[in-house]
Amino acid sequence: MVSVLDSTLREGEQTPGVYFDKHIKLAIASLLDEVGVDIIEAGHPTVTPEIHASVESIAQKGFKSIIGAHSRSLKSDVDLALQCGVNFLGIFYCVSDERLNTVFKKDLSTAISQIQEVISYAKSVRPDLLIRYTPEDTVRSQFENVINAASAAVEAGADIISVADTTGYMVPGTERNMYDYISRLKDELSKKGLNPKIAVHCHNDRGFALANALEAYRAGAEIIDAAVLGLGERAGIVDLAQLLVVLTADFDHTKWNLEKLKDLYDLVSKHSHVPIPSNYPIMGQNAFTHCAGVHTHAASVNPMHYESLSPELVGRERKFALDHMSGIASLRYALQLIKEDDLGNDLENDILKEVKSVGQRGRTIDLPELKHIVDSCKHHKSYKN
Repeated sequence: MVSVLDSTLREGEQTPGVYFDKHIKLAIASLLDEVGVDIIEAGHPTVTPEIHASVESIAQKGFKSIIGAHSRSLKSDVDLALQCGVNFLGIFYCVSDERLNTVFKKDLSTAISQIQEVISYAKSVRPDLLIRYTPEDTVRSQFENVINAASAAVEAGADIISVADTTGYMVPGTERNMYDYISRLKDELSKKGLNPKIAVHCHNDRGFALANALEAYRAGAEIIDAAVLGLGERAGIVDLAQLLVVLTADFDHTKWNLEKLKDLYDLVSKHSHVPIPSNYPIMGQNAFTHCAGVHTHAASVNPMHYESLSPELVGRERKFALDHMSGIASLRYALQLIKEDDLGNDLENDILKEVKSVGQRGRTIDLPELKHIVDSCKHHKSYKN
């Protein structure tokens, strides 16, 4: 069974210009809990006192979701996280030779010793603590280094190894594909008698975050990181709604309350000041809106002619919009929806002409506006008569 970790409150707040007040973080966490995400990564308590207070507040709320914190491979970070009362701790440390040499000025052996020491310490303080170790920039680090560090981390008490595609480097269908990487990682750890859960954290720099996450899942990854609106560093990470809908509709997982996603996305969009693009999959205004005449007519007969997902799955409604592309069939269907379906050909043609005129000005017409157009055309026809 796959689990989903939401990182809106940690990775998401690393989006340039995004900041959530403490009470908004609690509201977001509450909706995430209602959606049913398995793990809420509430923040990195060391970064600011405000984040520490927010993580503590969320951890003490009694949510069904597991509440987690982010931590460097430092005992001081671990102490601050555990003060918050979290029951999940994500510890990260790089194992790339280049970064170890140029940034940290230490060798791999020293780094692994530090990773082991910190994980052992965290486990000794809280034996029931769920610990994830992430070799930062996993997929671009030397594979042997990743295996050695991951093995040492598991032996020290880590329950989860996370594969971080920190720069969105992986590309499906190439030698750099996530399916092969996860398969190879699991095989190598298994040879050592180690079988931790595998998580993936996929960035979207090349637009493949969701595809890479699903490839990882197919290869045996059990935890997938995501965020509302895909918020995160640079181009962000996997979008939460898209991930949950695909796992539900295409992989038969049914444990999430998808109808709460609309409220969640509206809240996050409002307080992050990141608008939801109108053509955004699942949550965009146009995601379930039919417009072109051929599409509207066919969808009015059977929505599945031009839909592969039902809007009801996520608590949304199917909509029909009219514009310069609309024909008489789509207009008549829209008129039926507003109970104006016995107008006669002449009046219908007048209405269609006005609809097309508005559409040529770059706007679509929804049903309430169509009602106004109908009333106007009726009045004009009555006046002429």
